[in-house]
Order: sequence, then structure tokens, then C-alpha cells
Amino acid sequence: MSDEDKKTKIKASKKDIDDGKSIAWLSYLGLLLLIPLLVKPENTFCKHHAKQGIVLLGLWIAVSIISPFISVLDSLAFLAIAVISIIGIVQSLSGNYWKAPLGIYQLSEKFKI
Repeated sequence: MSDEDKKTKIKASKKDIDDGKSIAWLSYLGLLLLIPLLVKPENTFCKHHAKQGIVLLGLWIAVSIISPFISVLDSLAFLAIAVISIIGIVQSLSGNYWKAPLGIYQLSEKFKI
């Protein structure tokens, strides 16, 4: 396990994971990401998944705006966003402090919530 993986594991306590996993999955369903932030504002597990959900929502909006101009990429982009969202839902329900791929995790870490 790398040092970065160890740091990620430490961020969320078992209590935060147990308390947050019941609603953290909503973070990957568009604007429903507000629910975990409003219901459990101090829960680090919910915040982690909500920040990744914010990035995915931003990507979805960006692809929606660009798709009329680049129609070939829109289907692939929407499919990638959907797959990452589904994996995020499964990971959050499993209580995993998951790092989304494609720079989503790294971008989400820039948000201060």
C-alpha cells in the first residue's frame, strides 16, 4: 500500500463511514449530492463522495453544452460518466473511500467543503 493510499484510509473514521454510507451514494446522482452535504455536513466520508459528485456533475454539464458541436464524443463521455457514477455508488455503499479515475479525485480534492 502506497503512502497516498494510507493517507486516504486515515481521512475517514469508521464512525464516519458507518454513519455516512447510507446517504453518501446520493453524491453520484446529480443534484442529489446536496443531500449528503446538508444532512451530514461534518461527515468526511460524505464530503469525499460529494466532492467527487460535484466534479462528475460539472463534467456532465460540460459535455451537455459541448455535445451539439462534437456529437461523436458525447455518447462516450456520457457512458464514462455513468459508469464512474455507478462504480461510485457501489463503492460508497460498500463503505470504501474510493478515488475516482481520470483526474476526478484529484480535481475533487481542490474543493474546500
